[in-house]
Amino acid sequence: MSFNPFAEVVDESTDAELIDQAKNGNRDALERLVLRHQAWIYNIAVRMVFVPHDAEEVTQEVLIRAITHLGSFKGDSRFRTWLYRITANHVLNMKRRGGESETQTFSVYAAAINDTPNLDLPDPKAVPVDVPLLVEETKVSCTTGMLLCLDRKQRLIFTLGEIFGASDTVGSEILEMTPDNFRQSLSRARRDLYLFMNNQCGLVNPANPCRCPKKTRGFIEAGHVDPGNLQFVPLHLRRIRDAAPETARQMDDAASRQHAAIFRDHPFLEPKDQTRWLRQLLDRGELRRTLHLN
Repeated sequence: MSFNPFAEVVDESTDAELIDQAKNGNRDALERLVLRHQAWIYNIAVRMVFVPHDAEEVTQEVLIRAITHLGSFKGDSRFRTWLYRITANHVLNMKRRGGESETQTFSVYAAAINDTPNLDLPDPKAVPVDVPLLVEETKVSCTTGMLLCLDRKQRLIFTLGEIFGASDTVGSEILEMTPDNFRQSLSRARRDLYLFMNNQCGLVNPANPCRCPKKTRGFIEAGHVDPGNLQFVPLHLRRIRDAAPETARQMDDAASRQHAAIFRDHPFLEPKDQTRWLRQLLDRGELRRTLHLN
């Protein structure tokens, strides 16, 4: 999928065509419009709530709001800005859910990781998937959990600007702030994450003792990683760096680039059964009548 809504320049002609058709009751066009954007919304939601099942619910809530308000979109702004502003407002104002916690701080998170024992890797014969996949699941789970130590706005700005490569202009339009404020907020989020990872994570600082392979069995025994149900590492992997463009954003130093690359190396996740859910939603009589779907 080459389409990326967070690129600096996006050809929105496909969106415009689908919107016109959907407003005229074309159900197929509405499905295609939603499916064009839903994985991106889902990947934002995962980084806001951590738990993929909860992220699916958040994605559905955003899409229902967008679908039912599509008639109010007049084309005065880019559709990208309109849709992802709905997404931003929802994830910033929704009730706490998923892995979010009032007490989640970097110090609390560091203590939890340090309390996880260093153990040998699982016996390959005792687990249903290849052990390297379990190590990768541990790495992605752990680093995604770090994002929850940021407040919601920082988390969203880091996700848009650092992970998905949104420019200051695009990010500020979505969040309704100035490009300078977006840049400053991103810099603070980047700094806070880097300071934590530089003091804690062996992926960033080789002097740190924390190593994903040594924590994998501990994560499994604590229930954070389920070998029979991997949450973050699909068997057919596509990375965020493959889906989102490289950003021209200036990094403070090589170490900053290194810790940002860890998050861009995360899998680009596809929500489960969203096509079936969408079709069930559009089959509802009241929604079909509201949208005048054929």
